[in-house]
Amino acid sequence: MAKKGLLLVISGPSGVGKGTVCAGLLAKHPEISASLSSTTRSKRKGEVEGVHYNFITERVFQESIENAEFLEWAKVYNNYYGTRKQVVDEKISLGRDVLLEIDTVGAKHVKTHVPEAILIFIMPPNKGELARRLRGRATDSEEVIEKRLSCFEAELKEIGYYDYVVFNHNVQEAVKQVETIIQAEKSRVSYLYDDIAAMF
Repeated sequence: MAKKGLLLVISGPSGVGKGTVCAGLLAKHPEISASLSSTTRSKRKGEVEGVHYNFITERVFQESIENAEFLEWAKVYNNYYGTRKQVVDEKISLGRDVLLEIDTVGAKHVKTHVPEAILIFIMPPNKGELARRLRGRATDSEEVIEKRLSCFEAELKEIGYYDYVVFNHNVQEAVKQVETIIQAEKSRVSYLYDDIAAMF
C-alpha cells in the first residue's frame, strides 16, 4: 500500500511572491502535484484556463458549494476561490504530495478537515517591501493595492494556525526553506512508523 502524500498549504499576503515560490518548488520537484483552484474572478494577463485556475461562473461555484464538492472555499476581494476535495484526496491516497496555494481563511478550513496538513505562511521582509512588490507587478489600481495592504495585518493575526513561516527575501532561498520543511515532515516518526515497524 502506498504511503499517503503530504498536503502542503502555502499562504501569504497578496504580492508577497507566494506564487513564484510555489512555481519554483514545482519546477524543482515535478513529483509534487499542484492543486488547481476554481475561481470566479476574471483572468489576469498571461493566465491560462486549466493552468493557473479553473475559471467558472458564480452560479457554477454556488452549485459546487451546495453539493459539498470543495475541501475549502472562500470569498476574497469579492471573488470566490475553492479547492475541489475529490482531486486532492485521490492524489494524496496515491502517495503524491499535493500543494495548495490559498488564503488564510481557506487554510484554516483545510486544517480543520485535514489536521495533518502542513501550513506554511510566506512573509515579506517588511510591509514597505510588500507595497513595492504590489505596485511593481502593475496589475491593480492604487485603491486595490491599499486595500490589499490593509488586509496584511488581519492576515498576520491568523499566523497562529500555521506550522511554519518562511520569509521571502529571495525566491531561491525561500524555495530551499520549503524543501527543508518537507524533508523534516517526511523524517517524522509518525510518517515513517509503518516502515520502521516492518523491520521487526
